[in-house]
Amino acid sequence: MNIARIRLINHGLVSSWLKTPAQVARWMGALQAQDAAMSKWAIGIRIPNSTEAQINAALARGDLIRTHVMRPTWHVVNAQDVRWMTDLTAPRIKSGMVSRRRQLGLADGVLGQSNALLEAALRDGAHLTRDELRPRFAEAGIATDENRMSHLLAWAELCGVIGSGEEKRGKQTYALLAGRAPAAKPIPQEEAEAALALRYFTSHGPATLNDFVWWSGLPLTRAKRAVENGAATLISQKVGERIFVFAQAEAAPAGAAHLLPAFDEFIISYQDRSASLTDEHFAKAVSQNGMFWPVVLVDGVVVGTWKRAVKKNRVSVQTKLFAKQTKAAMTLIDEAAQRFAHFLDLELELKHD
Repeated sequence: MNIARIRLINHGLVSSWLKTPAQVARWMGALQAQDAAMSKWAIGIRIPNSTEAQINAALARGDLIRTHVMRPTWHVVNAQDVRWMTDLTAPRIKSGMVSRRRQLGLADGVLGQSNALLEAALRDGAHLTRDELRPRFAEAGIATDENRMSHLLAWAELCGVIGSGEEKRGKQTYALLAGRAPAAKPIPQEEAEAALALRYFTSHGPATLNDFVWWSGLPLTRAKRAVENGAATLISQKVGERIFVFAQAEAAPAGAAHLLPAFDEFIISYQDRSASLTDEHFAKAVSQNGMFWPVVLVDGVVVGTWKRAVKKNRVSVQTKLFAKQTKAAMTLIDEAAQRFAHFLDLELELKHD
């Protein structure tokens, strides 16, 4: 089984049938998104001929919500999923925040006061940046230094009070979640866990139970139960000493290259990334403090890294390849760079190291 090439199909990176940003988020379940700009490309790379303007419009409409779910980091999710995913994963994330809350001196009363402040500041459809919200906290006597602001905002997201709003002058904003994703009927925990498992293994498979635990943040026993509850529509196959779970096993044909954004699901969503990223090159693509760099992918395997710089009406893309590539592979990489420039609607300036 060629795991990397099967994943290319299931991730929507090859032969993609996905047409809208909302469809991508729905299919993937969630896309890690602490790099806000690159998270747009993570969506766009899965939609043939897409543009950044298309993703921006979906975010502005509220089709997509950028928030904290599952593991305590940023993700982009479909607005229709944000409620049940938050309900499912927030309790565990909140429990993991207790120690840091104490260090910051954020008692329950302060957290409640912060949520009420945000509800008041963002009423009537207001969309405010972090900098615009900070004076409101100061007026209320709530300290925001030493990362307290980030903690308070994440807490409000986990409580279902706020989510992402429309960008303002290129900056991220917050808005009341009630205005972006109206309240929905709660889903029972086991049903939600099974739904999350089915989304993951359908869009990310082949993957292991440990991969799902890493991605979802669920405890092992609950993750295992979730997989068992979805077993009727999933396939399990032993490869070596590991059992992989997936919904389909069609492999992409040879001849595909991609410039993946930083923190793309194709790399980050697995505990074991060896199918696409070898031990030899791991440290070149992932830093010791957990930064996942943008990578060059050929037939599902990482062959280098890349960076971009926007200059007026053009984008400069520079690759750093781990080894000399064939002429055919270089052509594919050049085409991948052109797709990225098209996404930004800019002229391309391309360099290879």
